Amino acid sequence: MRVLIVKTSSMGDVLHTLPALTDALQAIPGIRFDWVVEEGFAQIPGWHPAVVRVIPVAIRRWRKNWFGSETRQQRCDFKREVQSQTYDAVIDAQGLIKSAALITRVAKGEKHGQDCKSAREPFASWFYNHRHEIDKKQHAVERTRELFAKSLGYEKPSVQGDYAIAARFLAHLPADAGQYLVFLHATTRADKHWPEAHWRELIGMLSAQQIRIKLPWGAEHEYQRALRLAEGFPNVDVLPKLSLEKVAEVLAGAKAVISVDTGLSHLTAALDRPNITLYGPTDPGLIGGYGQNQFILKAEKNSLENLPAERVFEQLNAVMSVEKETTRP
Repeated sequence: MRVLIVKTSSMGDVLHTLPALTDALQAIPGIRFDWVVEEGFAQIPGWHPAVVRVIPVAIRRWRKNWFGSETRQQRCDFKREVQSQTYDAVIDAQGLIKSAALITRVAKGEKHGQDCKSAREPFASWFYNHRHEIDKKQHAVERTRELFAKSLGYEKPSVQGDYAIAARFLAHLPADAGQYLVFLHATTRADKHWPEAHWRELIGMLSAQQIRIKLPWGAEHEYQRALRLAEGFPNVDVLPKLSLEKVAEVLAGAKAVISVDTGLSHLTAALDRPNITLYGPTDPGLIGGYGQNQFILKAEKNSLENLPAERVFEQLNAVMSVEKETTRP
């Protein structure tokens, strides 16, 4: 059985789709998936053992010059690639009009998606042959697992979902695995940032423990923030710019991770690493870290200014103590 998945973004949403593939693979041996995803996240689907082909799409880039000749040609090439295979099912897990009209509509196969009461944009359901009611009052991972189960005709498992990508990275752990922390300090919204002064206070508290701290980054302003956080602390390493797969390898080897609400926090969860996520204005209830060893610290009055470094330090020590006990021979 060959299925096309339409789940283009964001990083967290793409990662949250992986457990549904694991369910399907267990329920329907031999099932294989192709996946349409935004080009910036194209590495992720291929990490799952059930994915055969990843089809990158560049809607974010194309819309900057939608009618330009180069963009038109790329859109035609993309449509040709999507239509090169007739699928047993097409599952639109995005639930947006844009992706449904541009991708799901042109794909060959019976189209499944959420009904108008369940989809993020109700009119997206117009493009589906089969519309499924999905309970909104559950985590995003569980909603997608339910959609796949109803689309492919099996019972959704009652156990926690399995991303099925951690084993891939266990085979490529860094030489210093288990000897460092990772601080994910970068996110897209200003109000989701933990203040730099708080980060530096926490780093100072950890200096006595002689554990290294690694700071990844993606954009130039994130690199500059990492340099400011590391200044004066010999135990802090500002990493070079890394591909998403290389960042995953670093995360997989971490003793623990502290993160703001960002896509890499969800990647940490998918890798089963102990992770403390700091939440301010966003609600972790339905879209927070899903997986083993995930911990939430919610700031008072929804402002991360009100989440002191001492509280994070105490939680981190508790997490590392548990980690030490579970890894003790």
